Amino acid sequence: MVRNQANNSDTIGGLAKAAGVGVETVRYYQRRGLLAEPPKPHGEIRRYSDEDVRRLQFIRSAQAAGFTLAEIAELLELSESDDRTRIRALATARVAALDAKIAELSDARTALSGLATACQNKRGGACPILSAFDRA
Repeated sequence: MVRNQANNSDTIGGLAKAAGVGVETVRYYQRRGLLAEPPKPHGEIRRYSDEDVRRLQFIRSAQAAGFTLAEIAELLELSESDDRTRIRALATARVAALDAKIAELSDARTALSGLATACQNKRGGACPILSAFDRA
């Protein structure tokens, strides 16, 4: 990341680039309270620290693991208290939600695969795939 030599901080664009997100994503996280908005001293531009980069990367990694922004906010709070019981409970709940989603996707795959086979084998009439989606 390009650093400002005067105060070892960076602009919102530099912060976004360092974390691989857009500036609007940074602003959105700020509005949600996940990332602090630094002060704007004497009308100058806001400057972000390495800690802000680390926090933004934490948010992105937690999202990639499937956590919601509300859960990420809680994880960030818990990181200061080291409440491992609650952190573990959040992770366990996320694993259960992922398992449920995997089962749902597996069922959808099985159903669609069966419809594709039925479509291939059926002669005449409506395709079973289209019939399955037409619930009128």
